[in-house]
Amino acid sequence: MAVTVEITRSTVLEPSPELARGGGKKVPLTVFDRASTDGYIPAVFAWNGPAPTNDAIKDGLLAAVARFPHLLGRFASDEHGRKCFHLNDAGVLVLEATADADLAHALAHDVAAHINELYPKADTEREGEPLFNVQLTRYACGGLVIGTACHHQVADGQSMSVFYTAWAAAVRTDSAVLPTPFVDRAATVVARSPPEPVFDHRNIEFKGERSSTHAYKVLPMDRIENLAAHFPDEFVAGLKARVGSSCSTFQCLLAHAWKKVTEARDLAPDDFTHVRVAINCRGRAKPPVPMDFFGNMVLWAFPTMQVRDLLSSSYAAVVGVIRDAVARVDDDYIQSFVDFGEAERGGIEDGGDELASTAATPGMVFCPDLEVDSWLGFRFHDLDFGYGPPCAFLPPDLPIEGIMIFVPSCAAKGGVDLFMALDDEHVDTFKQICYSMD
Repeated sequence: MAVTVEITRSTVLEPSPELARGGGKKVPLTVFDRASTDGYIPAVFAWNGPAPTNDAIKDGLLAAVARFPHLLGRFASDEHGRKCFHLNDAGVLVLEATADADLAHALAHDVAAHINELYPKADTEREGEPLFNVQLTRYACGGLVIGTACHHQVADGQSMSVFYTAWAAAVRTDSAVLPTPFVDRAATVVARSPPEPVFDHRNIEFKGERSSTHAYKVLPMDRIENLAAHFPDEFVAGLKARVGSSCSTFQCLLAHAWKKVTEARDLAPDDFTHVRVAINCRGRAKPPVPMDFFGNMVLWAFPTMQVRDLLSSSYAAVVGVIRDAVARVDDDYIQSFVDFGEAERGGIEDGGDELASTAATPGMVFCPDLEVDSWLGFRFHDLDFGYGPPCAFLPPDLPIEGIMIFVPSCAAKGGVDLFMALDDEHVDTFKQICYSMD
């Protein structure tokens, strides 16, 4: 039976003058912000009952979010007509809803059918749209689902992890524990004088004439199928044993998934395939940026192999290719990217074309390539609003073929969950081989 989700209340939560920290300032987007997705990223988590009241969750939200003024602001234009953040403390949209089902039954049977009703539908084209939106959905059994939609140019995954755990702590401790995040975006983009970009950032992170995004095709959305795979700790240990040397969980699972997706796609042996790997640059910059920096500081590595080599190589060899590509996103590369942003700024402010990110758009097909995000550093066990950690992370529909997300499993026995989207023509084959290490 279909689950009915009904919105019962809509509120914009604004901080009191005593809590507000935005001050009405206009803050430029950094070059990291401009390279990120120009759109809202949903995240959905579930807790079995009992759960805190909506009022307690909203009180904690307001206390925590006041420390993150960009989430309370809006987009605006600066004196040059460029998009910027207006830290006007305009507030966060909170929807309250009910679902006429038991959460456990929904998780086991039909949550996928109504997942898109569990988070707010923000509109990038609507003037004055909140940058952070929340939906609290109560199930008949007392279970709770919290769905959010945050604009990616405001914050990356590391930042949102910091915020979510701060929000949970505020609720759990009645706002006795509140963070002091690092929010100075300008400190992350200090260019050399004069700027000296070394790498071809206009065609790597942005859409230049030679950008690879020009080659990707588009599929009808009904051809892009979402699927999930669970990798128990024992499976991960087996992969690491095959690598034979020190190897992170992410590296070995990415090597495995890259091999299996490529095999399922039945690509020509002479084709080349790469993975766009998101890299947190905070600890790679010199000097390092605090891990609690709230904003965007992600670039990408592009491990690349010929199909025949990828499929015939050992796990150790593939992990080596991934590790080498990631290592190239070092301080020199990051500084070059920052310098590029500064060098481009003057020309754009004088009327030149705005930078356009190479981030994927709905319907895009990455085949023969992949894009991967790792949430394995997300501390799900810290997302405790007072009654324990979430029982499930619910992935919204992924509208891009070839995108993969690794998340720590909420299952009692741990492990890693892989959520991904593939062309439906390749799904059955992938399911048949995804647990084979041959």
